[in-house]
Amino acid sequence: MDADRTPRPAPRRALRRKPSLRVATVIVCVVAGFMMATSALASRGNDLRPDRTTELASLVQAEADRVDQLGRTASGLRAEVDALSARGQGAGLPDLGAAAERADSVAVTGPAVTVVLTDAPALVQPAGVDPDLLVVHQQDIQAVVNALWAAGAEAMTIQGQRVSSRTGIKCVGNTVVLHGVPYAPPYRITAIGDVPALERGLRESDYLRLYRTYVDAYRLGYEVSRQARVEMPAYAGPAEFEFARVPR
Repeated sequence: MDADRTPRPAPRRALRRKPSLRVATVIVCVVAGFMMATSALASRGNDLRPDRTTELASLVQAEADRVDQLGRTASGLRAEVDALSARGQGAGLPDLGAAAERADSVAVTGPAVTVVLTDAPALVQPAGVDPDLLVVHQQDIQAVVNALWAAGAEAMTIQGQRVSSRTGIKCVGNTVVLHGVPYAPPYRITAIGDVPALERGLRESDYLRLYRTYVDAYRLGYEVSRQARVEMPAYAGPAEFEFARVPR
């Protein structure tokens, strides 16, 4: 007979743990127990991670109460100022309304002059002429503004925004920034006041005389018009200077 060739499973080897593994296990258990005991002693029965949510909620509530209190104080002070203002005007002191108009903090209405400045057309490219001379710059707008103030302007807007002592005009690229808002030409400057005096101030400005020669030579835009009645909004920008220096 043929021998039985059915394969038989190989005998399993006995698993033996090395002594080093048993020692390592014992050390890990000892260290873990030591750490747990140390934490228990340090906490003395208290939670080592206090609940900060409660602390933050208490802080928020305290600040909200403080803001509410300051709001009530501010309202009381405003009422006191209004009462003192009314009492002072009744006693013959200067009208604060006129001061508010000078501070540009109220809307005004009156006859006005408007100046519109525009760049030269793109097709105008005279040989040998710097392209910067063919566009409106910050100093051009400022020259118009200065001429109008010097001529007695009572209120003014640029691009519809009320101009005040805190207004700055800056060139950024090919735009002009006013109160943080960039504008592209045409630039519209409107001033309320004695219209003939305002127009005379524009004609007599030395800077604008030179500017008008470029208007004639290179077709820069410069238009002056009258308005019988213009409404100007109150100044809506910041009431304080960010940077200032006391003159010496």
